Amino acid sequence: MRSGIGYDIHRLGRNRPLILGGVKIPHKKGLIGHSDADVLIHAIIDAILGAAALGDIGQHFPDSDPEFKGVSSLYLLEQVNLLLRKAGYEVNNIDSTIVCEEPKLSGYIEEMRENISKILDIPISDVSVKATTNEGLGEEGKKNAISSTAIST
Repeated sequence: MRSGIGYDIHRLGRNRPLILGGVKIPHKKGLIGHSDADVLIHAIIDAILGAAALGDIGQHFPDSDPEFKGVSSLYLLEQVNLLLRKAGYEVNNIDSTIVCEEPKLSGYIEEMRENISKILDIPISDVSVKATTNEGLGEEGKKNAISSTAIST
């Protein structure tokens, strides 16, 4: 069995949509990045690539490439899943955590799990998405950023 760990963090800013797990979440700020800045999907992508020793998200989708400007991270996850299968691997399960003070995410987690499950073609029971706060500590705690970690097997 192989496993990989992924991590991502993006700053929050005005005039950007907040997208996590492919779900647009109403909020006064969104994540700043070259793509849609979906930290959950980015962490999952890095975990998957790491498990297969296929590099990292920046290697496959550099922020210097205009092709990926504003792109949906779900599209990037689809491309990674194709790359993974071409290399002879498949995802068994995902465990992930989003760290943010606000907004509350409990009402959106099931849709995030569904999006991930569908793209990776694995049962939703094999996709875990959790959310927690940073108890006021760090950039996430100050409401300046949102981060995510993920493990893939």
